[in-house]
Amino acid sequence: MELWQKQATQAGDPPPQEVPVALRTEGPHGPVIHATNRAARLAGVREGARVTDMQALCPGLRVEHADPEGDSRLLARLNLWMRRWCPWSAVDGTNGLVLDTTGADHLWGGEAAMLVDMETRLSRLGFSAQLALAPTWGAAWALARFGPVRAICHDTADLAPLPVAALRLHGDTALLLHRLGLKCVGDLAAMPRLSLARRFSRAKLDANPLLRLDQATGRMGEPLAPPDAPPSFRAIARLAEPIMDPAHHLPALCHDLCARLEAAGQGARRLSLCVYRTDGERRRIEVSTAAPSRDPAHLHSLFRDRLERIDPGFGFDLITLEAPGAELLDRTQPMLGGRKDAALELPRLIDRLTARFGARALSRPAARQSHIPERAEVTAPLLAPPQDSPPLPNRPARLLDHPEEIRVLYAVPEGPPAQFVWRRQTHRVARYQGPERIAPEWWQDRPGTRLRDYFMVEDHDGRRLWLYREGLPADGRGGPPRWFLHGMFF
Repeated sequence: MELWQKQATQAGDPPPQEVPVALRTEGPHGPVIHATNRAARLAGVREGARVTDMQALCPGLRVEHADPEGDSRLLARLNLWMRRWCPWSAVDGTNGLVLDTTGADHLWGGEAAMLVDMETRLSRLGFSAQLALAPTWGAAWALARFGPVRAICHDTADLAPLPVAALRLHGDTALLLHRLGLKCVGDLAAMPRLSLARRFSRAKLDANPLLRLDQATGRMGEPLAPPDAPPSFRAIARLAEPIMDPAHHLPALCHDLCARLEAAGQGARRLSLCVYRTDGERRRIEVSTAAPSRDPAHLHSLFRDRLERIDPGFGFDLITLEAPGAELLDRTQPMLGGRKDAALELPRLIDRLTARFGARALSRPAARQSHIPERAEVTAPLLAPPQDSPPLPNRPARLLDHPEEIRVLYAVPEGPPAQFVWRRQTHRVARYQGPERIAPEWWQDRPGTRLRDYFMVEDHDGRRLWLYREGLPADGRGGPPRWFLHGMFF
């Protein structure tokens, strides 16, 4: 409904607030009501009812086509934009949003001032909103749809004069209660609980007035489940006027965030810089660090070459810097000579390179479960969290991409070559260690793959090489064994 009203306003044909308007979609037996405005709801127009029945009930009803997919996309974007007032928000059905403003109202001058600010900013975007603040999700839902334009409720007893449909009940259940003489929430609350439990014990949630009443009054919990968990560490900059560049406010945000991290003994691993535009959109930049950090200057430098990627639109008036990923970071004692800890230089270098060239430009070797040397190491993103690596035996510091075949001039029985030629140079073996036998991995190697016997050898010039013999004499898997050089020790 809000999307349609905004489009009608932009087209120059907005309906007056007192005119009942409904949006329709195709149902199994003809067009049905998909959404209504406040005037239509007060006139008795119900969502899900047939359009012809509602037009007979309300002759002045204006019916337009609905766009459910467009409404859903708009509501999802607006849900993120509404987090300018609190860190927790979620989409509530097809036409509402629910926000957990616990502990956030004082930042806006109180509950009443916060609701006024919400209504003002939404009206600037072309949206008309019914706002309500209550102790429970169910009570806020009821007041926002059946209460005054802007309601603040601290006692769920204020729900008594509202119709039973305000308890988020199915239309058939609300109609049944109305026929039984239970027209408002107060009538339902005055009924013996045992009678309601017997009548609706097997009903689903949206058809069980007792459960819905308990949710609205707080007897049964209904926690808010946002699509993503709110950040534990957040710094906010509220601006008096919209601006186009957040660079001037970023240093103060970094200092504020690092102070919060230091108080909790944490260090940021991931950072998210969000700007809330005046047109209802939100733009975000994310960076990661190689090691936990709470150095304001270092964190500020990670955004220095990325701020130009933000599309400011017509400007933004709210900036947030969040740390959705944080880890424990103990305080370190400075060195006696006053020098910086050299262990921090490599992670900071990695962060600077990643910020400039992108996370995909840098990688690191990571071990995986395999006895075959060329399969025991893979390439992983440099900033990915390290996994528990399997212990590896003594392996050379450098492995060739492809083992190179060597020509053996003389071999010791059951041992390494006494002399071999590699890259047109002759090497005499002075000492060796081995063999280490590695069998094929039958679950992924082809049938007939031969085993390997690895030797660590040292030639007469002191070079330490890693050789292996592929196959055994008369093993039935090919001709005579072949020799390869696979790596070098340093």
